[in-house]
Amino acid sequence: MTVSPTSSNRSLVDVHNLHVSFDTQDVLRDVTLRVRRGETVAIIGESGCGKTVLLKSIIGLIRPTSGSVHFDGNDLASLNDRELTQQRARFGYVFQNAALFDSLTVGQNVAFPLRQHRGYSPARVRDLVLTRLAMVGLPDSVVSQKPAELSGGMRKRVGLARALIMNPELILYDEPTTGLDPIMSDVINELMLRTKSENENDVTSIIVTHDMRTAHKVADRIIMVFPLSRLEPDEPQLIFDGAPEKLDHCADRRVSQFINGEAGERLTELQQASSARGL
Repeated sequence: MTVSPTSSNRSLVDVHNLHVSFDTQDVLRDVTLRVRRGETVAIIGESGCGKTVLLKSIIGLIRPTSGSVHFDGNDLASLNDRELTQQRARFGYVFQNAALFDSLTVGQNVAFPLRQHRGYSPARVRDLVLTRLAMVGLPDSVVSQKPAELSGGMRKRVGLARALIMNPELILYDEPTTGLDPIMSDVINELMLRTKSENENDVTSIIVTHDMRTAHKVADRIIMVFPLSRLEPDEPQLIFDGAPEKLDHCADRRVSQFINGEAGERLTELQQASSARGL
């Protein structure tokens, strides 16, 4: 995969020396990251390393303890609520479990951002909803169904349709293939690729995933985050940043253990941590 020549030098997201703490627990430390327009970046790393916190920080759902996050040149922490809402209308967010409203129909779920941010007529809204549902391979008949009536893969696709309804410049995916079988996981991968290739704008995507097949297939660039609790104070938290084809040849043992699913010394560390807590 390649980033389009027109977008390769323009930064859309700039994270600079980002530090995020909750009470006394540090989650992210001194993270610096630049995402170019039109680029697809996959963020990998074990559970609890701060991937989703980083994703939420990028769209201003979590404010930095220190450091900054700029979107298209705007420091998100400096914006008031109205300005931040305006910027978020430029994002699409695909949640890990789709996060659909159970009490609303599929059509109402997909239309929700339009009703919040646009004054379109009901006919225009319905046309846009049907177009987006068709784009993710869902028939018109699902419009009146409730999320509980759908399979996990269908709910994921509804969530993607909702994320696309506003023609976002930046799409963020939080574990888009979690809980899906291999075939449906690849359907989601293909939809992510199609979303980028069929959009006339330079769509930028950031994907948090444990699925190495997704990372290799969809991403232009892969970043690996490592848990602070297992790092020395002077060690960087981003332990890999490069093209997918370079990941398999990375000399860092921590990277190779993760991508190959090898426990390594991790089991010993977990046992020692349990002993220290008296478990």
